[in-house]
Amino acid sequence: MEASCRRVEMTVYLVGAGPGDPGLLTVRAAELLQQADVVLYDRLVDDSIIAMIPDDTKKVYVGRTVGDDTSHQNDTNQQMLYHAKSMKKVVRLKGGDPIIFGRGGEEAQFLKRHSIKYEIIPGITSGIGSATYSGIPLTYRGHSSSVVFVTGHEDPLKKTESVRWQNLAKSVDTIVIMMGLSRIRTICSELARGGMDLETPVSVIQNGTTTKHKMITGTISDIADIVEESGISPPANIIVGSVVNLHEELKWR
Repeated sequence: MEASCRRVEMTVYLVGAGPGDPGLLTVRAAELLQQADVVLYDRLVDDSIIAMIPDDTKKVYVGRTVGDDTSHQNDTNQQMLYHAKSMKKVVRLKGGDPIIFGRGGEEAQFLKRHSIKYEIIPGITSGIGSATYSGIPLTYRGHSSSVVFVTGHEDPLKKTESVRWQNLAKSVDTIVIMMGLSRIRTICSELARGGMDLETPVSVIQNGTTTKHKMITGTISDIADIVEESGISPPANIIVGSVVNLHEELKWR
């Protein structure tokens, strides 16, 4: 799909807000927040970033609460369409990166079908930001030469799950699981069935890069129990692999 180039005046900007820390917002994203007439923002956009938006800019919350159905996306699409057709400069502000499990591609398709120009501004995905802020390098010579990003919560309308957890167990060094906290016991069980060592290190990072950043560690065999005991809750990312053990040496924050 061909995106419009920046020379043409855009009406909708699909912007990644990054993982939470406002210091990780891109220069381009910060620039657009200052210029926008309307900002449509998600639940995972940190309050400190919302505070950067000028007071006279219209701010519309379009986030989805955990457990809600998917019908909210239609409302978001219509909001983008309405404001764009009103000749407003619209920023669709999404936590992390707009494409990585952010439905940015679907929103771009919607805009293109309605002949609305758009620009996509990448953001640091939480899977990378939360790991880095925890002192976990997702790749590291001698530990990990491959990393995969996987959603732990697929489209509920799918008839069958497309993530083949058992196949991942021995085919990749580091697994980053996003939106999978509620299924962590099942996921670990499937990885073990695929041949993953039960002592493989696992970390769970809640609110990564923010002032509420919290991390717990365990192994494939016990991390589900540790999660239940700790009371850790979404938003959280799960990292599986030996790189988790580097945390104690490399933690810096």
